[in-house]
Amino acid sequence: MIRFSEYVSLGHPDKVADYISQYLLDRYIERDPNTRYAVEVQIKGWHVSLGGEVTSRHKMTVDEIRSHVRAAVNNIGYTRAYMDKWGTDNTICGDLLDIDLYIGQQSPDIAQGLSSGWGDQGIFFGYYAYGSDTCGLSPEHALAKELCHDLFHSGIGGLDIKTQVVMDDNRVVKIIVAIPLLDEADTAKVESLVRRHKGCGKCEVIVNGTGRYVQHSSIADCGTTGRKLAVDFYGGACRIGGGSPWTKDGSKADLTLNLYARELAKEAARNCQCDVFVSLACCIGKKQIEFSICDAADNIIAEGIEETDPAELRRHYKLDTPIYASMCRWGLFGRHQLDKVWER
Repeated sequence: MIRFSEYVSLGHPDKVADYISQYLLDRYIERDPNTRYAVEVQIKGWHVSLGGEVTSRHKMTVDEIRSHVRAAVNNIGYTRAYMDKWGTDNTICGDLLDIDLYIGQQSPDIAQGLSSGWGDQGIFFGYYAYGSDTCGLSPEHALAKELCHDLFHSGIGGLDIKTQVVMDDNRVVKIIVAIPLLDEADTAKVESLVRRHKGCGKCEVIVNGTGRYVQHSSIADCGTTGRKLAVDFYGGACRIGGGSPWTKDGSKADLTLNLYARELAKEAARNCQCDVFVSLACCIGKKQIEFSICDAADNIIAEGIEETDPAELRRHYKLDTPIYASMCRWGLFGRHQLDKVWER
């Protein structure tokens, strides 16, 4: 059976947008852990637009928000030194971004439900691969993530990277990499790094399919929050819910219940010794969630209605602390991420 997955680095424009939103949320939570936050971000060229709602005891000025946006982009690595290396026609620098703000306060109709339940309705899915050495991720998704992580930190090329993996019966058959390179001779260095990974020694490797990739970041592409959900969750191995985890605080359920679905899948996989899929659904203002837990053949392991405590789950996952940007760096799950925060 042929399976596919992909991953993108934090320097990809969509992930830059995600990271800006989460970095700003952290700055609010540092001053007010009960901040209610839902901010979308779009970045194109040197222009950034933020739109959404924030309700917080910490009143941040327009200049402060713009300063945090620029700091977030610099923190990714899009600094003046990076821009000087690649050129202003090819990449961006956080210090020089033009930032527009369209931010209001949370609707009182939504706010009134937070004392009694979840801050939004929605559907959420969890997955855990049993018996693997890939932190419960599918092998193809774990490899795409590992390759992207290593290339991002290798210094061979630029920051805007995408890796794609094709596997056939657990055998790696093709790796596709897009990575900005100033010198096309560095293609061989990228291929060498890829082939050092387990199972990649004899597979087909394609680096920059057009033969040239220099212009990158938001100069070459428009970045928007929530467009890399498959990357951030499970690749092609599992269904994905309707909400992005990277634009909300923990009360909205888009992050919290996705984490809970993953934890339920992990516990069930250990008990049943098989791959597990979890489906959850919640209602705004209510504590009850519907759940279904199945194996890979859609056999039901458990299903029903459960009473949850949204505030307790937020504390359990430390979502009243400024960890959102850290989570956003490499997706929610796996070797580089949140399993280490809440694994029991």
